[in-house]
Amino acid sequence: MLDVRRLRLLRELARRGTIAAVAEALSYTPSAVSQQLTALEREARTPLLERTGRSVALTPAALRLVEHADTILAVLDQAAAELATAHEQLTGTLRIGAFPTALHSIISPALVRLSREHPRLELSVTELDPASAPAALRAQTLDIALVQEYDYVPREPESGLDTEEFLTETVYLAATDVGPLTAQRHSTWISGTPGTLCHIMTVRACQAAGFTPHVRHHADDFGTVLALVAGGQGVAFVPELGTLAVPDGVVLTPLTTCRRTHLAYRRGNGGHPIIAAARSALQASALSALRPASRSLTPRPSRGPGG
Repeated sequence: MLDVRRLRLLRELARRGTIAAVAEALSYTPSAVSQQLTALEREARTPLLERTGRSVALTPAALRLVEHADTILAVLDQAAAELATAHEQLTGTLRIGAFPTALHSIISPALVRLSREHPRLELSVTELDPASAPAALRAQTLDIALVQEYDYVPREPESGLDTEEFLTETVYLAATDVGPLTAQRHSTWISGTPGTLCHIMTVRACQAAGFTPHVRHHADDFGTVLALVAGGQGVAFVPELGTLAVPDGVVLTPLTTCRRTHLAYRRGNGGHPIIAAARSALQASALSALRPASRSLTPRPSRGPGG
C-alpha cells in the first residue's frame, strides 16, 4: 500500500525539482524528505529517483506515479468534502491566499461575512504573489487562493487544481496627462519587481505597442505606484482594484488590456462546504468591490479620467 503523504512529497519533488525546495515548502528537513521518498520506493518496489551527486531526477515510473497521485489526492479531497456535508455547522480552518490589492477591497469584507455566517470557522489569510499560490494549495498550506493572469501574460494550467472565473479588471495607464500608450515611449516607467506578473505585463504590453519601456522605479503596492506617478516620477499600468484611491493630478486612461483573477482550490475540494462558503463570500465581495471603483473612474474636468 502506497502512503498518501509520501505520494504528495513525490508530486512536490516533480514540480519543485529539488529535495531542498520540497523540504522548505512543506516545513520538513531535507533528510526527512529523502527518508520518506526512500520508503516510498520500497512500497512501490521500483526505483523512483535517479541520484547523481546532490541532484535527483524522477524515473519514468515515478513520473507515471505522479500522474496517479493527482487523481488519488483529488478523490480523497472529494471524499472528505462529502463527509463534511453531514455537519450542521461549519467548523475547522479556512486558509485563504490573496494578492495585496484584493486584501482590503475583497478579502476583508468576505472575512466579515464568513465570521458572521459561520462563527465556528477559524479563518486565516496570507498575502502572497499569485504565482506562489498554486504550490501553496498543493502543499495544503492554503485551501483557496486568488490566482491571476494578464493579457500578454497568460496563466499556465496547473495540475491538481480546479479554477473558476472570479474577476476581470480593466488595466489603466496612469500618467499626469491624457494621451495614448504610444505617446509614452520616451517616458520613465514604474513597474513591479522584476519577475512579477505586473512587471512582465508592463514590458510585453509596451513591446506590443512598439517600444520597450525604460523602467526606473520598482514598486509592488499600487498606492505607492500612483503616488510616484503623482510626483512626476513616471507612468505606470494599474489594474482597476489599484485605483480605489487616486491622488490629485493622476489621469487614468483605460486600455484594452485586462487583468483576470480566478479562484483556485485543490481538485475534488470544490464541493466541500467550507470551500463553497468561501467561494460564495468572495464572489459577493468582488461584486461590491468594483462598484465604487467604477464611480471613481468617472472623468472630472480638473483631473481627467480616474479623478
